[in-house]
Amino acid sequence: MEIDHGWLDAAEPQPSPNCDTRPSAEISLIVVHGISLPAGHFGSAYVPDLFLNRLDVCAHPDFADLVGVCVSSHLLIRRDGQLIQFVPFHERAWHAGESSFRGRPGCNDFSVGIELEGTDHSGYDLKQYQQLAAVCRLLLATWQIPADHIVGHSDIAPGRKTDPGPQFDWAEFRTMLAADPSAFDSVR
Repeated sequence: MEIDHGWLDAAEPQPSPNCDTRPSAEISLIVVHGISLPAGHFGSAYVPDLFLNRLDVCAHPDFADLVGVCVSSHLLIRRDGQLIQFVPFHERAWHAGESSFRGRPGCNDFSVGIELEGTDHSGYDLKQYQQLAAVCRLLLATWQIPADHIVGHSDIAPGRKTDPGPQFDWAEFRTMLAADPSAFDSVR
């Protein structure tokens, strides 16, 4: 797995218009999110469509509050481990919203946003953890990010966001993150 001009070679590129230039080249935070559209449904085109501004908000009642919303993330990790990239890492994706990390506001400015297909209460698939660990390991090495700068959306927007939720197994993820990278060859 490598990064070429901001794009992960193992990911399917689907460039989103919902991004802009970072105020500096700094990338020092990774934010883990959970997403499903409609809530609890996986594998559809709805999440990519949201990030690409082509979601039909009339397709499901749950989408009514998404009218006019322009958001994105750098990556989506599907339940089966498939990677889709919407924004190159050197650009600012619009994933964190109003947020703060260790007293520093505006996390979109200096973070990478990674969405996991899931919900706060459904748990996540082993392949997602494996891909997340592999991607994070690469991002940590590329930008010299400390491992404790991988956080949940709920950590940077407490009271406003709850994802990736209580079913996300941080201990298991951190174990995988520290493991031998060759252990993940089967998911690459």
